[in-house]
Amino acid sequence: MQKRAIKALSEQQVEDVRAGKGMALALAAELNGYPGPLHVLELADRLALSQAQEHKTRQLAAAMQEEARAIGEQWLAAEAALDRLFRDRSAAPQTVEQAVQHAAQAHGRLRAAHLRYHLRMTEVLNVEQIAAYNRLRGYR
Repeated sequence: MQKRAIKALSEQQVEDVRAGKGMALALAAELNGYPGPLHVLELADRLALSQAQEHKTRQLAAAMQEEARAIGEQWLAAEAALDRLFRDRSAAPQTVEQAVQHAAQAHGRLRAAHLRYHLRMTEVLNVEQIAAYNRLRGYR
C-alpha cells in the first residue's frame, strides 16, 4: 500500500473512478427498487425495452459516466492533496480538516450523481419492468 499513488485508494479503485463506475455508491437506490442505467442496458432484452426506452437509457448511462468521471477526478485530486499533506510532512489539524472536508464533499457529489441517475431510470421504465429488474438482479 505504501507504493500507491494515493495511499487510501487501491489502483483498482482509481481505475473504477476514472471509468465512471458506480463502486456501490448507489446501493441505497439499487437495493430499494431504483434501477441503474448500466444494469438496465445489460438486461435490456429481458426487460423488453422499447427502442425509445433503450435510447433514453443509453443517453442516461453515457451522461452518468461522463458526470461521474469528471466528479471522480475531483475526488481523486482531493484525496491526492490529503495524501500529499502527510507525505510532505506538512499536515496540521487545520489543513487536514480542510483537505478531508474537500475530499468528502467531492465524494458526496460523486455519490449523489450516481443516485440521481437511478432516480431518472424510474421515469424511463414502467412498474412491471422495475419489478422484473429487481427479480432479475435477485432483490425480490
